[in-house]
Amino acid sequence: MNAADGTDARAPLAFVTGASSGIGQALAARYAQAGWRLALVARRQDEMSAWARAQGLGAERAVSYGADVAQPDAVIAAAGRCLAAQGVPDVVIAAAGISIGMDTAVREDLEVMRETFAINNLGMAATFHPFVAPMRARGSGTLVGVASVAAIRGLPGHGAYCASKAGVVAYCESLRGELRGSGVAVLTLVPGYVATPLTARNPYGMPFLLSAAQFADRAYSAIARQRSYVVIPWQMGVAAKLLRLLPNPLFDRLLAGRARKPRRQQ
Repeated sequence: MNAADGTDARAPLAFVTGASSGIGQALAARYAQAGWRLALVARRQDEMSAWARAQGLGAERAVSYGADVAQPDAVIAAAGRCLAAQGVPDVVIAAAGISIGMDTAVREDLEVMRETFAINNLGMAATFHPFVAPMRARGSGTLVGVASVAAIRGLPGHGAYCASKAGVVAYCESLRGELRGSGVAVLTLVPGYVATPLTARNPYGMPFLLSAAQFADRAYSAIARQRSYVVIPWQMGVAAKLLRLLPNPLFDRLLAGRARKPRRQQ
């Protein structure tokens, strides 16, 4: 037990990317509430550190690592610093992500797709990469990928994000099979609509909207129960399954005229 802040050095450790805002920060807060130690990763290191101090989390409870998840070597280096300073995490949550509308007819928007895949997909793999071997060696650990119900069906004007999140689902499923029997679990969180900076400008209705804290509370429970794939809230899971069953012509008509995710220039 650390006499300065009452932290047990043996408390479990959660490594969370995208921890400066939104779902990542809400998950970090929920794990802190449960007494976990935190390794916080995002580009905005000063903001993360300020947030941790505001939560009353001293250096023994939370360490911030500045890294751009779009740069694999940067997040791998942050993970290396975590391993050296805090040890092997018990849970790694790849929550960093971006959501920007795109138009395939616009050349500049191809860069949006490149950036989206760099963060949402390659960034996730780079986040998990440094921990696979040490978790295997220990025989325990949990890798958590944050996907989205946007993975279920493509939405007009949102091709980069939908494709990236479908990729997250498939990637986590693949990795889960690779690590079967190793003691390392791979879980896929599939959020519906959550009130975060990513959804703040959405020009369309968002049914079953959750606050970030509500989502984090349910996600924490799902991770603790080692659920390999979970849609939060469950109502969005039902809606997504129904949408998946719709014939393509009907699905296309249903979305005709629907407002689209704003593009970067808008």
